[in-house]
Amino acid sequence: MRRRHPSPGSEPVELFLPFTGAWKVQNSPANRVPSHGTDLFGTRYAIDFTAVDTRGRTASSRSLRSVLATEPAELFLAYGQEVTAPCPGTVRATHDGEVDHAARRSQLNLIGYMLGQPARIRQGPDAVAGNHVILEEPQSGRFIAMVHLLNGSILVRPGQQVAAGQVLARCGNSGNSTQPHLHLQAMDSLDLRRARGVPIVFRDFHEQIRSGETAVIRRGVPANASVVQPARGPDPDPGRSGRYR
Repeated sequence: MRRRHPSPGSEPVELFLPFTGAWKVQNSPANRVPSHGTDLFGTRYAIDFTAVDTRGRTASSRSLRSVLATEPAELFLAYGQEVTAPCPGTVRATHDGEVDHAARRSQLNLIGYMLGQPARIRQGPDAVAGNHVILEEPQSGRFIAMVHLLNGSILVRPGQQVAAGQVLARCGNSGNSTQPHLHLQAMDSLDLRRARGVPIVFRDFHEQIRSGETAVIRRGVPANASVVQPARGPDPDPGRSGRYR
């Protein structure tokens, strides 16, 4: 199967997955661009990840509240999971102090939440991104934002040098988020109000697509609804994209 790559026009920034374990891909730029339906706040090539269990569930249980009401964010597997640096770089900005709100799987609650989105946009990037960390990737000079982080969990400060894989914070449900997940994007500016999105590719990850087929991907963008986790070990052929099996 041919791997999908970001659209041409800007050289993609190469990253590693910023977590351990299995996470489901949502709003992938492999499926559409703009991935989130907008270019606002540099989100053109953004991607979302939600932690899942061996059965592909984002939470270990469902109840009547899942259908009719909100649920505690702590119920979801991504909540509190470590978020790691997807590349070596310099911390250029952090924002903390935004609350982690209740999660929503109820269609009724999702409608109400979406109706409030214009108001959050008017409040500015912090209300949309929630708690976040922005790194500068040294080779490209691009800025990598990881958002919706857990309130009070950020471990780094602006100006700090970090290594790829270093723990930066924990995943939360702050900002414009319906359930705990990690949103990642690359940008050409540190200023979220005027930033333009930049394509990204990930190195060395396992991917399981909907059919159940799996592959080790050496360089690519995971498909929407696939489940990914970091791959370990040397790359025998850096140019190979991987084969499903």
